Amino acid sequence: MTKTRIGVLVMSYGTPESLDQVEAYYTHIRRGHPPTPEQLHELTTRYEAIVGGFFPLRENTNKQVKGLEATLRQEHPELEFVCYQGLKHAQPYVEDGVEQMVKDGITEAVGVVLAPHYSTMSVGGYVKRAKDKAEALGLNITFVLDYHLHGKLLDALQTRVEKALGKFAEADRDNVRVIFTAHSLPEKILEMKDPYPDQLLATSKALAERVGLTNWQFGWQSAGQTAMPWLGPDIMDVMRTIKQEEGVDKILLCPIGFVSDHLEVLYDIDIEAQGLAKELGVHLERTESLNTDPLYMETLSDVVYKKWQEAASSK
Repeated sequence: MTKTRIGVLVMSYGTPESLDQVEAYYTHIRRGHPPTPEQLHELTTRYEAIVGGFFPLRENTNKQVKGLEATLRQEHPELEFVCYQGLKHAQPYVEDGVEQMVKDGITEAVGVVLAPHYSTMSVGGYVKRAKDKAEALGLNITFVLDYHLHGKLLDALQTRVEKALGKFAEADRDNVRVIFTAHSLPEKILEMKDPYPDQLLATSKALAERVGLTNWQFGWQSAGQTAMPWLGPDIMDVMRTIKQEEGVDKILLCPIGFVSDHLEVLYDIDIEAQGLAKELGVHLERTESLNTDPLYMETLSDVVYKKWQEAASSK
C-alpha cells in the first residue's frame, strides 16, 4: 500500500554558509540595502570570533531538519513525512522550500518554525510568506504557530537548567540569579497585543516551577540596531544593574527563545556577555542549546503530526 506523503516545511532565520556570503545575507536582512563597510566588518568579525571562518550555525539547522524527518518517520511509520527547509534570509528561502515540495509532487504539507514562541513579526512573517507561495502554487499547507509549553520541550529545558546550575558550588545554588532570555523585537509589538512576551514569560514561569527557582527574572537580548525602540531591558544592562544594586555575582543565562547554537548564543552570550561578566567579577554560565536533543525533535514531531491530523480531520 502506498503511504500518504506529507511535506513538512521547516522554517528558520537562516545564516550564511561561509564568510563570503555574509554581505549578501546582510543585504537581504536590510531589504536589499547593502550594509556600510563598517556594518559588514562588524558582522564578519562576530562570525570570525565564534567560528574562525567555519560555520557550524547552518549545520545545526540542517541537522535539526534531518532529525525531525527521522523522528516523524520513526514515530509514524504508516505515513511518509518529507522535510524541506525554508529560510528567511538565506537560500533555500521559504518560497524555495514551498516550490520544491510542489515540484516533488507533495499536495499536503505542514509548516513549522524553529522557534517555540509566536510573534506576528517573527513566526507570523514566515507563515505569511509560505502561505502566499503555497496559495499561488495550489499547495494545501497548515501551520504550527507555537509550542512554548509543550511538555517535552519543558523537559529538555528543565534538564539543561538543572545541569547548568551544577556548575555552581552547592552552597551557592540559591544565590544564582537565573535569567531567561529571548531575542528582542521592536516595542511596537506591544501595541499590537502580540503574544510573544506573554508566551516567553509563561515558559519561564513553567521552568521556574519545575526546577524550584525563586531567584529568577527575564531579560531581552540581541536587539537590532534601528531607530525604533526595542523591548528591554537588555541582558547586558540587567547584569550591570543586579551586580551594582543587589551584589549578584552568580548568573545563569537560559536563552529559551533560541533552539540552537547561533550567533545570538555563541557571540552575544558566550563572548559579549562573558566579557562583561569578567569585568563585573561575575561567575556567568549558560544553559546548553537544544540543537538536536531527542526531546526537542519529539516536540516538533508531536506538533507537526497533530497539526496534520487536525487538517486531515477537517476535510
